[in-house]
Amino acid sequence: MAIPLKRFPKNSVAAYQQFRKQIKSGDLLFCSGSGVFSRMIQVGTKSTWSHVGFVMRLDAIDRVMVLESVEPLGVRTVPLRKYLVDYDSRGNPYPGGVAIARHGAFEATATKKKLRRFGQFAADLFGYPYDKDEIVKIAARIAASFLPFRGKDRKALKRDREYICSEYVWECYRHLGIRIEYDPKGFIAPADFAKAKEVTLLAVLKSP
Repeated sequence: MAIPLKRFPKNSVAAYQQFRKQIKSGDLLFCSGSGVFSRMIQVGTKSTWSHVGFVMRLDAIDRVMVLESVEPLGVRTVPLRKYLVDYDSRGNPYPGGVAIARHGAFEATATKKKLRRFGQFAADLFGYPYDKDEIVKIAARIAASFLPFRGKDRKALKRDREYICSEYVWECYRHLGIRIEYDPKGFIAPADFAKAKEVTLLAVLKSP
């Protein structure tokens, strides 16, 4: 099922505990947040999606982990279940909708050896933080999607080693050999992952 861009999907709802076994490493986590920063991304990209991460299964310890970059912490990993029951460490779920999707080429591309390297690359970026100027950079990149930048103007928006959520996932997927179309103006958003024809919606998750 294609991922809708304008409205959060209300079908394909699944209870996490029942759906958990179907989740695979590399599956994408999409979020539709309700905060100020989320709204900025949604308005700037004309999409309901404000955040994207991806999943890695750690079956040896019976955990499904989300690898992501979040403001203001930077690149990190948390259990997927935390999104549904304790996102703020105060017993409250994520303030918005949560969905799981899959890129159709991931499983065929991610051989055992490549999946290991994919996970290592993703983990090696843990701790890369947002700096004090990152919010400004994000706002500039969102604004850039509306402006006809040329030549030297584009250079100011080139990728760096500070990651918003979609940049982190893009880099990890690229390392595996899967490319999501990157805006030539130097901006990629959760919506760009949702637009990719190879990405399909699996389920909207509800709390256990």
